[in-house]
Amino acid sequence: MATAEEITRHHQPGPENPWVRGAPQPEAVVIAPYDPAWPARYAELARDVRAALGDVALDVEHVGSTSVPGLAAKDVVDLDVTVADPTDEAAYLPALEALGYVLTVREPSFHEHRCFRLAEPRANLHVFGPDCPEVIRHRMFRDWLIAHPDEKERYAEAKRAAVPGGGTVMDYNRRKEDVLRGIYARMFAAAGLL
Repeated sequence: MATAEEITRHHQPGPENPWVRGAPQPEAVVIAPYDPAWPARYAELARDVRAALGDVALDVEHVGSTSVPGLAAKDVVDLDVTVADPTDEAAYLPALEALGYVLTVREPSFHEHRCFRLAEPRANLHVFGPDCPEVIRHRMFRDWLIAHPDEKERYAEAKRAAVPGGGTVMDYNRRKEDVLRGIYARMFAAAGLL
């Protein structure tokens, strides 16, 4: 079980180069108005992942901005997939590749995180192990934004403000990091974790 310290710790990049196929190229970040079709897109993606992985998929969750009703977001659905052992790529990688997912990130120092990208429809699939603090954080953040419209709007404003400047998606993420961490701090404090 993840501890409060593990859940509240912000990830710092490890020593490894996480990019399986090279660092991402700059791409325009577009924040779209909330699309009520996103939950159905997630449901279809999750159904396919569960069918392909069977018992290997211990859990599949809709996370990220598209999982928050009313929140503007990049038109990319994020899924967290929990497996018994993320290092056992043979247990899930071939099945995900058969669905069109491409392994883009391997981060042993970050809870053995693996990230796959699906080109159409656009999706990011994150693989973690059981009781992973990052999965807990993702669910908490989604649920916090759903329950707190003021925080959802604060995050939407930060997203819109982070778009100018171009660069990679990682650059965009860095530009909204201070606001994001402020929301996390209030969320963690309210949950009694800080």
